[in-house]
This record gives sequence, structure tokens and C-alpha cells, in this order.
Amino acid sequence: MALFLEVGRIGAYGKKAKKMNAGNPKVSIVIPVYNGSNYLKEAIDSALAQTYKNIEIIVVNDGSNDDGATEKIAKSYGNKISYYAKENGGVATAINLGIKKMSGEYFCWLSHDDLYYQDKIEKQINFLAKLNFKKVFLYANYSILIGQQITPVVHNHEMLTRKSRYSLLRGCVNGITILIPKSILDEMGAFDEKLRCTQDYDYWRRIEAKYDFVHMEDVVSITRLHSEQDTQVSPRVVAEGDELWIDMIKSLPKNEKIKYEGTLNNFYFEMVNFLNSTPYTGALAYAQDKFSELKKELEQLSFNPKVSVVIPFYNRVDKTINAINSALNQTYTDIEIVLVDDYSTDNISKIKKLTEAHKNIKLVTLKANSGPAEGA
Repeated sequence: MALFLEVGRIGAYGKKAKKMNAGNPKVSIVIPVYNGSNYLKEAIDSALAQTYKNIEIIVVNDGSNDDGATEKIAKSYGNKISYYAKENGGVATAINLGIKKMSGEYFCWLSHDDLYYQDKIEKQINFLAKLNFKKVFLYANYSILIGQQITPVVHNHEMLTRKSRYSLLRGCVNGITILIPKSILDEMGAFDEKLRCTQDYDYWRRIEAKYDFVHMEDVVSITRLHSEQDTQVSPRVVAEGDELWIDMIKSLPKNEKIKYEGTLNNFYFEMVNFLNSTPYTGALAYAQDKFSELKKELEQLSFNPKVSVVIPFYNRVDKTINAINSALNQTYTDIEIVLVDDYSTDNISKIKKLTEAHKNIKLVTLKANSGPAEGA
């Protein structure tokens, strides 16, 4: 059984297409491919299986050198797809050609080694219909496929709604989940063909400067991780990624950094936490340096008062410990933490143990439950 049919059971393959709420725009699915004979058929099949039928599929062969294996697969679909071959120039060149050839009102990207769930486009068109087809950059959640193991990646929808710039700054946009109006592409121009690994995020940034990024909570696509892809083998991955992330950090206005995280210190602290999980060591070093600079500036202030953080609590031990840890992790160090136990009935031994381990924590226990006002 083809892999896309197996994973389709997770993504509601086999459902009948629902009637569109409003509008029936044509969607172009562009599939760039280079030496893709191992996976291309599954990608095309997942595109052809869409429950939303007003689509076209454009496959662009970026100069594959696999003795015609990739071309043979693409041509086997006849007029079910549009097929174009070109000299090798990188993903950006293939996408640019696909965009030139597309006739749809909306653009989708599907890498040759990835897959769409069968209702991917239907769900996104229905979502846009509820927005009256407002011009936005629409993206969604996805699954990761390693071997036969599928793991959903579900981003924090509430956070991405409040902090839309984190869609890129936190690496939440997977290109195979997007749906973009062709009119936005016409306005933005071509993908940067000099970039081999960050051409997508470079382009999304251009769009972000003018249009809203809207996150869907649905899991709509499957991205396959394997040893042959550029993110695993290209020596330019880290270099381009470092440059991209440093520039994204620099270009975010100071007031937005403070709006998102409360202070500049907190912003860079959170950036360090995120970049620690990426291969971008240059960007990590940049964020660490900025955080250290701000910390030194704070330490050099002549006015350095002690700050008391009062934490009243009643039961809810784990949440209280989280609150204590958030206070302990403040970049400003001259603080004391006063815990006020409003006569808890649960076992608070964990809190007492934490108190004993830190000299700047005091625990006060009330003789009767009096409510938070009394505790404060």
C-alpha cells in the first residue's frame, strides 16, 4: 500500500469533499524535485488525492542526474500534472519557474519527499472563506515522518496569535503547510536564487513586513526527515541560518521585543533558550552577547534596591513551584521571595525543600485560610 494512503487514515483520507462555504478558487501545488525517484510518486499521489478538486499540480525537475528516474515518474502521470525540466539551480529556481507557470489564484508548496493529508487544501480554503478570503499568509501544523513513525508537531496557537512575529522567529512555519494568494507573490517578486537553504524564510520575511501571518491549528501535511535532504547534507545550512536569525533578531523593533517578553533582557533570554535547540551557533552567540551586555548594564546601575516578590499560595504545589522558579530565574539578582502559605491542606514538602535550598526564600504559614488578600 502506498505510504500516503497509510498516513491518510490519520488525516481523514477517504472523506467526501464538503461543499465550499464560499468561493472555489483554483489552487496551484508546486513540487520542486531533484533526484527524487525515492519519494516523488508518493508526493504527487498525495496531491492528486486532495478532496478539494479545483487544483493544478506543477512538478519542476531541477536538473536531476539520476539517469532519468525522476523524469520517468513525473511523465508517467501524463496530463494529470504539468511537468517542466530545467538545469540544476537550486530549490529557489525551481519554485520560481513553478510560480511563473501556475494559473491558480493560490500557491501551495510541496517538497518532493513530503506529503499532504487528503483534506489539506479543503480545510485551508474553508478557513479562508470564513475570513472572506482576506489576503493573508496562512500556515498550519504538520507531522514529522521518520521511517514509519509519524509524530504531530502542534505549535502554541495562542502564543502565535499574540506574537505573530514568532511564526518565523521561533521557526514555526513549515513551507509545505502554507497557502498564499498568487497576488502576494506577484507583489513580492521572485525567491532569492542565491540562497540554497533559507530561500523560504527569506521570502516569508518579505511577506511578513506587509501581510498578516495566520496560524491554523489543523495538522495538514507530513514532512519526512531522511539523510539525503539538504538540511542534513548542505554545508550552507548553518551559515545561511545564522545570518537569517541574526538579521531577524536585529530587525524586530525594540518596542516589539519588550511587548513580547516584558523586557529586553527577557527577550534575549528567551532567544537564547530557543536557539540552544537549533544548529545556529552563530545566532546563539549573538543572542548570548546581547543578553550579557544588558545584564552588565543593569548591574552597573547605581540604584540597586532589593525587591521583594510575594507569592501567596493555597495548595496547587506544582504551580507554586513554577512561580518560585520564575522568580529565581530573574536577571535582576537582588531579590527576596516571600512565600505565604494560606493554610494549605495538601502536602507542601516540595515547597519546603525548595525553600531550604535558597537563602533568599522565606516561608510564612498562616494559621487559617484567609484568601489571597490576607496572604499578600
